[in-house]
Amino acid sequence: MNQLTTSIPAAALALALGTAFAAMPAAAQQADKEKCFGVALKGKNDCAAGAGTTCAGTSKVDFQANAWSLVPKGTCEKTASKTSPTGFGQMKEFKEKKA
Repeated sequence: MNQLTTSIPAAALALALGTAFAAMPAAAQQADKEKCFGVALKGKNDCAAGAGTTCAGTSKVDFQANAWSLVPKGTCEKTASKTSPTGFGQMKEFKEKKA
């Protein structure tokens, strides 16, 4: 076999793997990250959790309780949140405290 015929399968495999990786959700691509609710600034959330957001960049206010951002694993509940009942990010959507 010549070099061209041996490189075609390799190129096809690389393309298939690249396409599969691109199609994976961001959370799956970043195993060292976790979803953290109530820490995103207005328009800076990574995706949606409920009414008022549809996906990345759609949070209406800072620290929106149903919008999450990816943060380094283990830091969510240590990250400040002005709307959270505990004052820190939450692993799940929560009911905002009144300021």
